[in-house]
Amino acid sequence: MAEKIRILLADDHQILREGLKFILDAQKDIIVTGEVADGRQAVREARRIKPDVLIMDIAMPELNGIEATRQIIEECPSVKVIILSMHYSTEHIYQALLAGARGFVIKDSAGKELIQAIRAVYGGHRFLSEKVDEVLVEDYLLRRHEIQPKTPLENLSPREREILQLVAEGKTSAAIADILFISQKTVETYRSRMMQKLDLKDTAALVKFAITHGLTGLD
Repeated sequence: MAEKIRILLADDHQILREGLKFILDAQKDIIVTGEVADGRQAVREARRIKPDVLIMDIAMPELNGIEATRQIIEECPSVKVIILSMHYSTEHIYQALLAGARGFVIKDSAGKELIQAIRAVYGGHRFLSEKVDEVLVEDYLLRRHEIQPKTPLENLSPREREILQLVAEGKTSAAIADILFISQKTVETYRSRMMQKLDLKDTAALVKFAITHGLTGLD
């Protein structure tokens, strides 16, 4: 008997995770081996169990799905990530693919499409929901790399984006320092550097920037 495709689910909505687990476990060639509720847990579990495929929401607390994907692909390149999200603007799709995701499925289309996506990425292919115009995405990626300047978000380092999300979620510098195992002074240095890079004057402006660019979830 062939080995089943091992799945890790990352979504902060328990009901959705339970529904997806029910659908996926009903497939003969798929098994859900783990569930997590935020991006930071997703990184830890991906590192620990090394699933074949990780189903990742974008909007999650502490570390959003795109940043989590970037960290996971860097540490565990064998893990295939599929983004499952209600957000599918060209920017979200671009950032997800740039982070290393192999699939992008719209939550409204989840179910049959997600099963197709799992089998596709496990087989070494890319999968995008029917709602996503793949030709447009390819063209967009090409233009962004060749002729278009970076967005303000791309000017931030991965660590800066990580701290920015935590700031936007209302966490203090002390709390952020504890989460990331760095000093409070280092957090303050990052915060100051971000304000300079983005030409922002205060924390409220940082929070607005994070929300506008999808670093922290609104769903």
